[in-house]
This record gives sequence, structure tokens and C-alpha cells, in this order.
Amino acid sequence: MLLKGDVTIRAPRKQVWDFLTDPNQIGQCAPGVEKIEVIEPLKRYRGVVSVGLGGVKARFNGEVEVLELNEPNHAKLKAHGTAAGSAADALSEMSLSDGPDGATSVHWTADVNVSGQLASLAARLMVPVSQKLAGQFYEKVREKIEAGNESA
Repeated sequence: MLLKGDVTIRAPRKQVWDFLTDPNQIGQCAPGVEKIEVIEPLKRYRGVVSVGLGGVKARFNGEVEVLELNEPNHAKLKAHGTAAGSAADALSEMSLSDGPDGATSVHWTADVNVSGQLASLAARLMVPVSQKLAGQFYEKVREKIEAGNESA
């Protein structure tokens, strides 16, 4: 399933980039993240994420590998995780560009493939719930960055 979206954040591109490439900041914004461990800074991470689709819940253990980093313009990463009877793979990209009035525009895509028990039990919920969770993530990122600017 292909997910995508755009968000405008009222902050300079370098600040948005630094936030989006900091696993601790990301972990505070991503729904269901329980733990993030840095294996190799800006290259590989390991984590635990709980996902609920309707009445079906799964706890994924996985790794994220950064494939491309072109600061402060573009990042590409892939993730693989497993849960009891299920697996998930994702290829995600984000592009940052200058927006109006010093803001930053973020365009993101995520190509996600879920297989196994979770996919068969919650197939019809997969796309709308995943798109909603991704939207919540980027909205929380925007709120945290903009709130940090207001208090500065």
C-alpha cells in the first residue's frame, strides 16, 4: 500500500531536517513506538512498535536502515519488522523544500507491505488506518517543532 502526504511546518528547513533525523524526536511523535535503539547513528536503528488495526493488535520488533541522506533535502529509508505471525516491510522517503514565509514543506511517501496474520485479519482497515497514523505522526512533528520555535 502506498501512503503519501504533505505538511508545511513553520520553521527553517535545517531545523525540520534535524528533528526528522533524530530518532529520539521521531520516537516521541510516532504512534505506538515503545523503544528506539541506535545501532549506528544516521544509518541503522532497532525498535519496538505496537500497532492496532480495529480489534487486532500486533507488537513489531524491527530495524530501520537509512538508504540515502541528502541534508537538508531528501531522505530514504527501509524498515523490516516482525510480530507473532506477521511481517511488515516499508520503503519511505521524505523531501524537504522551502515553503512560503520561511516555512518548510515536507512531502513524504511510504510503500508498506504487511503480510501474515495481521494482513489477513485487518486487510480492509490497513490503508485508512495506516494513512491516519502517518498523518498523526507528521501533525505531531509539526506541532512539536512549531511549539519549540514559539518558546525560543
